[in-house]
Amino acid sequence: MRMLLSAIVVAAAAAALPAPTPAQEAAMPTVEITLSNFKFTPKTLSLHHGQAYRLHFVNDSSSGHDFDAPEFFADADIDPADAAAIHDGKVEVGKGQSRDVRLTPRKAGTYEVKCTHMMHATLGMRGDITVD
Repeated sequence: MRMLLSAIVVAAAAAALPAPTPAQEAAMPTVEITLSNFKFTPKTLSLHHGQAYRLHFVNDSSSGHDFDAPEFFADADIDPADAAAIHDGKVEVGKGQSRDVRLTPRKAGTYEVKCTHMMHATLGMRGDITVD
């Protein structure tokens, strides 16, 4: 039920946001997150609430991974063009692929991140996002 509610909140927030202008897009900081065998790099993200970001996910491993952070995504305004990339609070990135998600964190907090593929979090694929 909580995941369904998160998905509804993300979809509603995304529908309310206008697409960024080219100038806003150019000024948006890009945060690259590499998903590799059993780790995220960087392991900890530090973001500011109210600041728009482009999260650039790169999977440089030989298998698929995801970036599971349902509470974080629920507390962020997601660009409408990128909302479909988030399913059940996570972004799936296939082996050798990359994906961008543009968003603006709405409130301060600390959010857990993990890969939900079998045993990946247990083997170290965890991190956190701190929004100030």
